[in-house]
Amino acid sequence: MKLSIIIPAYNEGNRIGITLEKYGEFFKEKVISKELKGFEMVIVLNACKDNTLEVVKKWQKKYKSIKILNFKRGGKGFALTEGFKDALTRKNDLIGFVDADMATSPEAYYDLVKNIGQRGGIIASRWLKKSKAERSFKKYVRSKGFNFLVRSMLLVNQRDTQCGAKLFKRDVLEKIVPLFIITEWAFDINLLFLCKQNKFKIREFPTVWVDKEESKINFARTPLQMLLGAMRLRIIYSPFSFVIRIYDKFPRWLKIKIK
Repeated sequence: MKLSIIIPAYNEGNRIGITLEKYGEFFKEKVISKELKGFEMVIVLNACKDNTLEVVKKWQKKYKSIKILNFKRGGKGFALTEGFKDALTRKNDLIGFVDADMATSPEAYYDLVKNIGQRGGIIASRWLKKSKAERSFKKYVRSKGFNFLVRSMLLVNQRDTQCGAKLFKRDVLEKIVPLFIITEWAFDINLLFLCKQNKFKIREFPTVWVDKEESKINFARTPLQMLLGAMRLRIIYSPFSFVIRIYDKFPRWLKIKIK
């Protein structure tokens, strides 16, 4: 079994080094002990303006499992899509992604590998009874509220659609990657909704997750972006998809702006 983990990176120079060190060492041992036949990390830089590339190249000298994709275009949804496409060009059996901030440890991510079983995918969840998640009350309420709206609009079953640790079997991604509609912060929702549409069973698994202070998320703007992205997806996957086609033809100054 060969594993590919995609790590999207936008200006992560200050913290991606520890992630590459911990993941590189942990999974190197799994390959050496024959628990895995192969392992790689695909680091997808998107519109970075700091020293992220230099940091990744430094760790690439130690861990040959690191592969680098560098794009001028930004956006997590775009980065993950390109990462999936790249991983599918090689003989990887399991392909997933994790955030660059070490909120999910390599040990917690390996729990997904061990427990995917016969399902098409498995996602880490912070809201199951056995989960251990450290986060502020404000972020907790915001996340639960957003997930309630998502489940109501798109009828996905997962309690935690946004946790940045997910893993899928190759055949699932081969089917759904060509169907992606990149909606940036709503990317995870689009991915899970496509799995549901194509009848792939996705397991939600309890995880250990630690909130990181240096978040790149704008907590005033991002929740609204996510909500609008979810609404866009709901309309696209409905008889009223023509509304989006018409809206996309509007001049930029007429469209909703989020600042």
